[in-house]
Amino acid sequence: MTTQGVDDAVQEKPEKEPVTERRLHPITPLRRAWAPVAVVIGWAVHDPDQTQRQLTRLTTTTLLIALAVIVPAAALYGFLTWWFTHFAVTDTELRIRTGLLFRRTAHIRLERIQAIDVTQPLLARVAGVAKLRLDVVGTDKKDELAFLGEREARALRAELLARAAGFAPETAHEVGEAPARELLHTPPRDLALSLVLTGATWGSLVAALVVPPLLWMATHSVWTVLATALPLLGAAGASSVGRFVTEYDWTVGESPDGLRIDHGLLDRSHETVPPGRVQTVRIVEPLLWRRRGWVRVELDVAGSSNSVLVPVAPREVAETVVARVLPGVTVPPLSALSRPPRRAGRCVPVWWRGYGLAVTDSVFAARQGLLRRSLALVPHAKVQSVRLAQGPWERLWRVADVHVDTGANKTVTARLRDAQEAAELLKAQAERSRTGRKGARPDRWMV
Repeated sequence: MTTQGVDDAVQEKPEKEPVTERRLHPITPLRRAWAPVAVVIGWAVHDPDQTQRQLTRLTTTTLLIALAVIVPAAALYGFLTWWFTHFAVTDTELRIRTGLLFRRTAHIRLERIQAIDVTQPLLARVAGVAKLRLDVVGTDKKDELAFLGEREARALRAELLARAAGFAPETAHEVGEAPARELLHTPPRDLALSLVLTGATWGSLVAALVVPPLLWMATHSVWTVLATALPLLGAAGASSVGRFVTEYDWTVGESPDGLRIDHGLLDRSHETVPPGRVQTVRIVEPLLWRRRGWVRVELDVAGSSNSVLVPVAPREVAETVVARVLPGVTVPPLSALSRPPRRAGRCVPVWWRGYGLAVTDSVFAARQGLLRRSLALVPHAKVQSVRLAQGPWERLWRVADVHVDTGANKTVTARLRDAQEAAELLKAQAERSRTGRKGARPDRWMV
């Protein structure tokens, strides 16, 4: 090839488009400006006596001067942190640069993104902005972009999912948000009634009303009563009002990029259950729900914090949703669950009747609980290891436990099985896991 030919080839090679960095929404400095104020509040809480003495010495003039310094300083800090925060989407990664004094650059590989959630706290909803939260493989803490305009957040989410699915960068903008088909909607009335019929709600409420008066009669110490009553009241509120506010208007929809979950009364969340990343599904049936045929569906998802799929629904509807999140898996009926042998009652009296096991071609299912039944479903392809455990008392009565470990660092246990059955189950489950992984669907978006 001549020199002229080489020059022509170099000229014909398309130039790589420069990476365009973007900033967050202009309202973001208001969020950042709270940091200096939080430092002052933290100092005041840490040393309340010194704070009280300083406040008594303050005059009106000194207070005005302090406000004249703190408010502009907080505003300047918020502005500078916003100004020095950028993000950019390249062909292979999402790049986030932050830091005022100490710079930090996060390189998030698109193929390692497991879930992208759009959340809107109450004030953010009023302002028309949203927060983008990313679940990434190998990280416990979520990276986030807070805040973006609501439309910009949804468009960026759709673009990231499209690029993660393998769409070309020039066409990723055109893909847009995938359409969703509604599978389930939880009426507020059913949610409120389910909380009333939950034992944890009444247990925490009774503890909050009974324990503080007993402590007062025993100690006559206000601080002891407050230190005990406040956490109990907080637990009672979280198990009742808190759950109602969080799970209000719960909607599950199906789209090519996974199951979408929208919920929240004050803070609105738009979450996604990543396809192929669900390790375990638990169908929970509290005692007082059985008459109405209600169940709750919980999840263990690798690399994600999503833990609830259905807060409350009829069992038939919940099993339909489970079939969508675990394709090819059928929930075994209660009649298909085999109990441990009767001699297992020597190890765990009464409660041994709540244990059960069923193994199908696609799933390992283990049940536990008498009052609050919980049926855990683990697809064979998601089993990482199988273990057999047998204590001295269990060896005496020839029973053993079989533990199944999943990719979400969780364990599902078949309790008190016959020792010979447990040994056979150990070998068979290891083989089922190997064959299950060969035929498993790829953990990819939009496939």
